[in-house]
Amino acid sequence: MQRTRHVSPISLFFCLSLGTCVNVAWAESNTDSTQHFVPPHDVAEIDQIASPPKGSGLLYQIPQWIDSLPTLLPEESDEVIVPTTDVTEERTWVDRQQKGVRNWADKTATQIDDWFGDTDPNKPATATLRILVDNRWNKHDEYDVKPRIRGRIKLPTLENKLSVVFGDDSLDNELQNNVAITNENPPSADNDKSFDRRQTRDANSSLALRWSQLSDRLPFDTDFDLGVRSGDDIYARIELSKEWKLDNDFRAYAEQIYRYGIDSENYLRTNLELTHARPNQAFLSNQFSLTYADEQDDDLTWDNYSFRQHQFFHGNRFNYGLYTGGYYNDDDLRLNRWGPFVSWRQPFLREWFYIQGDLNYFNDKREDRSHYLSALVRFEALF
Repeated sequence: MQRTRHVSPISLFFCLSLGTCVNVAWAESNTDSTQHFVPPHDVAEIDQIASPPKGSGLLYQIPQWIDSLPTLLPEESDEVIVPTTDVTEERTWVDRQQKGVRNWADKTATQIDDWFGDTDPNKPATATLRILVDNRWNKHDEYDVKPRIRGRIKLPTLENKLSVVFGDDSLDNELQNNVAITNENPPSADNDKSFDRRQTRDANSSLALRWSQLSDRLPFDTDFDLGVRSGDDIYARIELSKEWKLDNDFRAYAEQIYRYGIDSENYLRTNLELTHARPNQAFLSNQFSLTYADEQDDDLTWDNYSFRQHQFFHGNRFNYGLYTGGYYNDDDLRLNRWGPFVSWRQPFLREWFYIQGDLNYFNDKREDRSHYLSALVRFEALF
């Protein structure tokens, strides 16, 4: 059912997104400009005021407090616990099938690259493919399963700026190191089966050409997609991203995504990430997303994950933290869900096969649900 559209929500979205960029830019420029506003006092005193010692602010103190807490967890490590693909690719039938799919994908990429001109044997076209199976269970929605696929074919003949992307395009709307198993396309509300065949088919049917780095003069990375999704929804999508290295081992990352489809119409999403990471130590991070879409019921939805992440061996990820999420609708801003979560991800038996498990304890005020356990398991194969 289409809802009445208002100007205020999308205006608020642009204000929030633009405000974030303006604040970062102001902070950078203000750091330089404040050096010129020196009142006539003692120079040493002025330097002490203008340049306080690093780590004096609350934001800097929080990581120090957390690092000082006692822990029973093992030390961080990058030790490899599974054999490399080169060693295992001929061991079993499954390994041989994985190698066959990988070689087929690269061969297909080479054939497509050849359409655009003479290929360079030293710079062959390559393809990457992710096949995921997401499983979800809780006492309210019971069990459902969702197969997902996402692939990319890089074409070096076109200066590595053009590629073909296909599969579930909603995976590209998430941060690359997204902490949780999420899905913008949950099963249909009227679906009473654990596997929604129609929804799965539509979600995995995206196909597009992607232009990367539209201009080297731009101060951020760019991706521009033109393609079709959900069967017949012709769309254009642009993504802008940038990372900033800050003082005291902090870094910030921002993504701005806009997509317009003939059927789906406007979709906007902002992803923000602030991370404090020291070498060979567990790190703190906060991942925030804000979404506007003509197809969603609310004017705006937001999700926030604050967490600590450990790595006990190569490819491993152990996270725990606090989730908050809500919506803005009809001038009403609400916190709808919150609660703790824990997540574990690791390679299993092979370098190319991963298992991830999430355990959440969230509530849902809109659905009148008190805090309840939910479990998600993801199987992911890389080709």
